[in-house]
Amino acid sequence: MIISKKGLSLRMLSRTIMLLIVDAICVFAAFIVGAWSQTAATKDIFDFPFNGKFQLEAIMVFAGVYLLLFIIFKLYKSLWKISGINEGINIIAAVGLGTAICIGINLIFYADIQSEFSIGFSGITLLVFVFISRFGFRIMRRVITKLTSNKFSDKRPIMIIGAGFFGAYVRSQIESGEEGKTSYIAMYVDDDPTKQGMSIGGITVKGTTEDIPLLVEKYKIKEIILAIPSISEKRKSEIVSICSSTKCRVRLVPKLQGLNEKPTMQDIRETNIGDILFREEVNLDKELIEEYITHKIVMITGGGGSIGSEIARQVALFYPSKLILFDIYENTTYELYCELKRRHPWLDVVIRIGSVRDKARLDMVIEEFMPNLVVHTAAHKHVPLMEDSPSEAVKNNVWGTLNVLKSAEAHGVERFVQLSTDKAVNPSNVMGATKRITELTVQEFARSSKMKCMTVRFGNVLGSHGSVIPLFEKQIKAGGPVLVTHPDITRYFMTIPEAAQLVLQAGAMGESGAIYVLDMGQPVRILDLAEKMIRFYGYEPYVDMAIEIIGLRPGEKMYEELLMDDEADEMVSTEHGRIFKAHPARINNQLFMTQMDELIKAARGNEPNVVDRIHLMVPNFKQNDEQTASA
Repeated sequence: MIISKKGLSLRMLSRTIMLLIVDAICVFAAFIVGAWSQTAATKDIFDFPFNGKFQLEAIMVFAGVYLLLFIIFKLYKSLWKISGINEGINIIAAVGLGTAICIGINLIFYADIQSEFSIGFSGITLLVFVFISRFGFRIMRRVITKLTSNKFSDKRPIMIIGAGFFGAYVRSQIESGEEGKTSYIAMYVDDDPTKQGMSIGGITVKGTTEDIPLLVEKYKIKEIILAIPSISEKRKSEIVSICSSTKCRVRLVPKLQGLNEKPTMQDIRETNIGDILFREEVNLDKELIEEYITHKIVMITGGGGSIGSEIARQVALFYPSKLILFDIYENTTYELYCELKRRHPWLDVVIRIGSVRDKARLDMVIEEFMPNLVVHTAAHKHVPLMEDSPSEAVKNNVWGTLNVLKSAEAHGVERFVQLSTDKAVNPSNVMGATKRITELTVQEFARSSKMKCMTVRFGNVLGSHGSVIPLFEKQIKAGGPVLVTHPDITRYFMTIPEAAQLVLQAGAMGESGAIYVLDMGQPVRILDLAEKMIRFYGYEPYVDMAIEIIGLRPGEKMYEELLMDDEADEMVSTEHGRIFKAHPARINNQLFMTQMDELIKAARGNEPNVVDRIHLMVPNFKQNDEQTASA
């Protein structure tokens, strides 16, 4: 049902008038009780308390004081059906202050007919009446719900993990919203032993997280919501794994970074495979990042991509003066723009559509905004596709990076950060080899330019476009089989937010020419990943869902490396424990730039010798016979 702004205003006005009338009645009733208490204390009998118009006038004055304070304390703007402790405190403060003011007025004008004891007793009575008027409906509804709990057979039972503030808040959101018509909160689960068996808002804490499978089966739970946003990544991974085994729908309240103080139901998200692949949390040196982002102009190439968009989200948290999203694909970039404006209305974010292959367009955009920082994420990254189209890989990855570097240097950009990949290390495919060339190109610019130029190298990112996670998800949702290239193939993984945060941290270190290598943790066996994902979606591998081994694809390696052979001995740790640094490679600069010009010319002409020219620039680029034939 759609309600117009005029209709909504009339409803709010009617509601406020109704509450004012109720409160006025409560004040008069409270002072009647207070006057009775005064006569009972002095005469041992209950006489009718009013002894003339003068006392009635006093009560009308006192009523005006209380109603004015109720307006000041915004008691008529609260949504009482989901109210909590803050609204209760406001009631106590308004009534307490009002009683003190009424006692002062009484001492000056009405001391002969009414005692301070009577007014104080009236204030306490009024507090009770106001609480009843505000919370009575909720109490009655919960009592009725408790008495008629056997009538919930047509509703979906929900379990909430976390019997704290957020658990109670999520419950109130569900009960008062559309979900409350089709679902109900059956129980809380909490690992705090002091909460076991306790009732919170009429809902009982019936066990710990270890009891979840048994409770789900016993009470026919259909959905589980993890409502502990401050939980550690390790513990979240453990709990989500337990919940996934029950085949229930599982959602969670995310960390509050970037959200309002109280999350809405729109913020509560579905769990994903990243929630069960535990990664250590990233601890950022925020002051160091603020130094080069806060109040600065930041431009992100490939800003609408999976990594570029997350970097944009992280940059927004550090209050840049302007954020420029540069991308050739407008749809995801516009969606990101809308998201950033919704979350950060103050943020000056702009979109410019264009390709990194178009140097003139880059010059136009960079000259328009004069960014202080350029983060270069735009690239072709799909390994098998680049094996079939090596010229396109060179045009986008090599030529595109060179264009961005030249344009940034010409327009006084202070810092340039490029994203690279573990596939650039001892590359076995065209995509990795082109990224290795871009690493060397950035180092070459670092030697000759005032602009600080650096590269950040990391492995696969969970959920990024074209990665194995979305591919497995599609295969599972289609009923299988899940296709794995080799039973022993391994890959490094990190989450998108983790990668973006570490990129910003590495960029803050700012040593020109350095390749910053992110600690990717332990490599993950892809077959194990497939089995975990199948269980995550409620199936049993090899029983409910088949896994097929299909062989390595063109350009694939059995395992990825993070360091070149000549980098391993010179790799040094940085002040950040998750970031390491490799020093610039020793190359013939003049020969390298000559070969670069020849490679780009060959690629732009779609010449057949492009792969041969890549081999000249990256001597450790090795393909097997099958890959060489396909190239």
